[in-house]
Amino acid sequence: MKKLSLLIIFLLLSVVIVGCSSTGGEEAADEATAKTMEDLVVGYAQIGAESEWRTANTASIKETAEQLGVDLRFSDAQQKQENQIAAIRSYIAEGVDVIGFSPVVETGWETVLQEAKDAGIPVIMVDRRADVPRDLYATYLGSDFVEEGRKAGNEMNTLLPEGGKIVELVGTVGSAPANDRYAGFRETVNDNIEIVASQSGDFTRAKGKEVMEAFLKNYGSDIVGLYAHNDDMAIGAIQAIEEYGLKPGVDIKIVSIDAVRGAFEAMIAGKLNVTVECNPLLGPQFYDLALRAVNGEQLPDWVPSEESVYYPDNAAELLPERKY
Repeated sequence: MKKLSLLIIFLLLSVVIVGCSSTGGEEAADEATAKTMEDLVVGYAQIGAESEWRTANTASIKETAEQLGVDLRFSDAQQKQENQIAAIRSYIAEGVDVIGFSPVVETGWETVLQEAKDAGIPVIMVDRRADVPRDLYATYLGSDFVEEGRKAGNEMNTLLPEGGKIVELVGTVGSAPANDRYAGFRETVNDNIEIVASQSGDFTRAKGKEVMEAFLKNYGSDIVGLYAHNDDMAIGAIQAIEEYGLKPGVDIKIVSIDAVRGAFEAMIAGKLNVTVECNPLLGPQFYDLALRAVNGEQLPDWVPSEESVYYPDNAAELLPERKY
C-alpha cells in the first residue's frame, strides 16, 4: 500500500509538472510569434488631399510609420471610392497585416471589407465611418462628427442671439462628417435661425468659394451667418464674401470645423468667428491599434479623439503651437 501511495503521488506530480511546462511553452511561443512595430506591414487607403486637414492627416500617418519602422503601403484615392476599393483589394492580394482607410462615403464597402475579413486581415477605419456590419472592421478611430455639429450650432446661437438667415456649406455628399455635422448642427441651433440654403462645397476651398458666390447672388446681405463643415470651405467663402463687398466675421458670422492653421490665421484677421476642432494627427493612435489588432487583441468599437473649440481672442497666442 505504501508503494502504491508513493506511485500515485509521483504520477500526480508528473501531471502537474508536464501541465506547467506545457503552459509555459505555449506562453513563450505566443510571445515569440507576437508582432512588433518593425514587423508590421500596413496598407493605407487615403481619400485624397482635399483640404489642409487631410494633408496634416496624411503627414501624421506617413511620418509616424517612418518613426516606428512600420512598412507602410500608401495610396491616394483622389476623392474616388473606386480607387479606394482597388487599393484595398491590392493590399489584400499583397497580404498586408492590417488595412487602414478613411472611407470617402459611408456606403458601398461591404463586399471589399468582407474580402479582407476572409483573408484574415483586420481593417481599421480612420477619421470616417463606413456603414458596414461590426464584424467587418477591427475598430473606428476618429471624431464624434455629430458632437462637432452640435458644438457649431451652439456657437452660432451665441453669435446670432437675435436669429436671422444663415447658409450652410456641406462636406462631400454621402460622407460621414457631412451627414453627421449636418444632423448635429440642427439638433442645437435655435429656431429663430433659418437655414435658407445648404449645398455641398465638397470640403474644398475652391468649391466653397464657388458655392458662397451663388449664395450671395441669391440672398445677398440677408445672410447674417455661415456654417461651414470644414475650414477650407470657410476660407474659400471668406474670399467670396469680401469680393461681394461684405465683411466676413462682421456682416456674416462664420462658424467652421477642423481648427487648421488657416482658420487661426482667419480668426486673427477678424474674418472667422469660431472653429471647432477635428484632430487629424491620428498616426500614433492608428499604429498602436494596428499592432494590437494584428496580435489578436479585441478592440473597442470606437476610439474617439479629444477636441476643443477655438476663438479669435487667443488665436494669435495658440497659432505657433499648432501642428496642422
